Amino acid sequence: MHRIFLAALLLAAPMAARAETAIVAGGCFWCVESDFESVSGVSGVVSGYSGGDLENPTYERHSGHFEAVEITFDASVIAYDQIIAKFLRSVDVTDDGGQFCDRGPAYRTAIFPQNAAQRTAAQAELARAEAELGQKIVTPILPAKTFWTAEDYHQDYYKGENIVLTRGGVKTQAEAYKFYRKSCGRDARLAQLWGDKAAFVHK
Repeated sequence: MHRIFLAALLLAAPMAARAETAIVAGGCFWCVESDFESVSGVSGVVSGYSGGDLENPTYERHSGHFEAVEITFDASVIAYDQIIAKFLRSVDVTDDGGQFCDRGPAYRTAIFPQNAAQRTAAQAELARAEAELGQKIVTPILPAKTFWTAEDYHQDYYKGENIVLTRGGVKTQAEAYKFYRKSCGRDARLAQLWGDKAAFVHK
């Protein structure tokens, strides 16, 4: 009887959280942060820099680094391969010169696996996405390097209320972000490239 009761308790208990991290580069880190903070099972997304050798990079000085994000997620809710599948469908994987209106090496896409299991999963998802897209994917899988957190003002920029001056006039950060994202053509290009498989497309 006690064994049956214990088994019932174990079945009823929620799965313990298993925190893992994924590091990816998808152009403007504000956009990738905004996208993944909406995903169930993701507990946090941090904007930063990775992929280069320069220590303590800054927004003004990050040569060799990609704009990247560190995604912390509960692996009992969403698996790493699901994170990567969403990521690949949220960027232009055919563009090796940057992303959308943001051009240059810092805005290229990349996946930085943190261990062998993540690398294997990333390779499988990349092959699956390429077959689905029917085009060559240029997003590389690169060795993990130190992830450097970006300046405070970059974190959660997309929902900030500070007033900033943009090409579209004076706006809050949140308004400026929406204006930038639309003007940059990110979502229009994703819809064109991925169709109904595109992730995070904003109308």
